[in-house]
Amino acid sequence: MFRITNFMRELVEPTPVVPRRDPAGPVVIWNLVRRCNLVCKHCYSISADKDFPGELSFEEVCRVMDDLHRFGVPVLILSGGEPLLRRDIFSIAHRAKRMGFYVALSTNGTLIDSGNIGDIEAVGFDYVGISIDGTRSTHDRFRRKGGSYDAALRGLRICRDRGIRVGLRFTMTEENAAELPMLLDLKESEGVEKFYFSHLNYAGRGNKNRDSDAFLETTRKAMDLLFERALKDVQAGKRSEYVTGNNDADGVYLLNWVSRRFPAQAGHMREKLVQWGGNSSGINIGNIDNLGNVHPDTMWWHYTLGNVRERPFSAIWNDTSDPVMAGLKARPRRIGGRCALCQHIDICGGNTRVRALQLSGDPWAEDPGCYLSDQEIGIGAVMAEPNCGSGERGSRKKAI
Repeated sequence: MFRITNFMRELVEPTPVVPRRDPAGPVVIWNLVRRCNLVCKHCYSISADKDFPGELSFEEVCRVMDDLHRFGVPVLILSGGEPLLRRDIFSIAHRAKRMGFYVALSTNGTLIDSGNIGDIEAVGFDYVGISIDGTRSTHDRFRRKGGSYDAALRGLRICRDRGIRVGLRFTMTEENAAELPMLLDLKESEGVEKFYFSHLNYAGRGNKNRDSDAFLETTRKAMDLLFERALKDVQAGKRSEYVTGNNDADGVYLLNWVSRRFPAQAGHMREKLVQWGGNSSGINIGNIDNLGNVHPDTMWWHYTLGNVRERPFSAIWNDTSDPVMAGLKARPRRIGGRCALCQHIDICGGNTRVRALQLSGDPWAEDPGCYLSDQEIGIGAVMAEPNCGSGERGSRKKAI
């Protein structure tokens, strides 16, 4: 996750650079249920409106939660499917809050109404994220259900009016990229503090629909717009927050943006970006699915590290005998292609490994979702020694 607003604050009020410190345990995104009332085009869990057998019971969830707490997991993001379709969701959330977790609810928002808002409010969720994909027609087409836009917006407004911290979530593809300014205006007009921008990742239905991934120039324009909005809000003293996910090249793109706009602060910004360190799949973010399978993050459902019914999450997470976990936890990661030659891999961490895997079959190949030019990532016209990536291990590659 790339917190644009935090870096914009560094432009306005720089803070000292301190050594990077990882939390004891990762942020855990927990898909408690796979059932969903929608059938979204970009769903990574390929959910449907039916019950899926074998899901963790309440007792099993509690045992796992105890292990996560002992392990030092600071944040639980309760997701699905649609988490509000799990009958014991509020019991789970209440228990998590009592244990001291930061607890967020990731929902499509359509099921939030006067009948359950009291229960949602009583939990005291630290954050509720609601996804909206564009205009009414675009959203309903993406979600494959008429009226889903109006229902999601109603849910957002109900939460906001109850004083619940709520945010908009937007996954950009080439189909809806032109509607990003409208979504940002909606955030402003609705008095919503947080905006989460997700690049399309190649997982689940997102993998099947990857031909609609936003073109590179479209992505760059979107990032420029987000940077400008975030800086403007910081300068105005607003409490808004802009965050991106699923493309850690955003950090390098920000560095180039700052170098052009605020060259005197580029050095400080680079230090802060290196401190951030980029992609944290398998390190500071993890996933448990509805069956108890553990994954490096939510986009890795095709790759299971273990199951919490068989081994505690804490044991699974620290086990680097798994080659993927060993590679993800390595610093620096040993990645090939353009990533091996990139002068800013210490900022992005090699970006999103699952995209490389989906397109090449190799999780250590270059990330095809990097939208930066060779010049922007510091690849010159001279011979360079790769950062030991697969596909080009031990070779030398001349940049074009």
